[in-house]
Amino acid sequence: MLLAAILFITGALAFYSAGVWGEKIKGRLSPLWIVFFWAGFVCDTTGTAMMSRIAGGPFLFNFHGITGMLAILLMASHAVWATIVLVRKDEKSISGFHRFSIAVWIIWLVPYLSGVIFGVGMGS
Repeated sequence: MLLAAILFITGALAFYSAGVWGEKIKGRLSPLWIVFFWAGFVCDTTGTAMMSRIAGGPFLFNFHGITGMLAILLMASHAVWATIVLVRKDEKSISGFHRFSIAVWIIWLVPYLSGVIFGVGMGS
């Protein structure tokens, strides 16, 4: 199960990064980037659930656990808000959404990197 969890978390990094940086490079929110946001969210949530199961508990009140929960909530909010912005066809928001995306991505990297660096979820 550890390998699957690592693959899901790595998938989250790949999908979410592709969505955020693709949107930034293109300078415009599009349905493709939203698909990447949602795929990243699903992978992160799945990988996190698996890591929690491996660690023996649903949630740890430590740096990684708190920032990880914040990151998942922000990812969900980000994907929902991106979907709403695109459905509303607000051109100003569509072209400026990348600023919000990058901020959420940077925050998401904190628990990702703390998990990688400190081996959180692997019994350490």
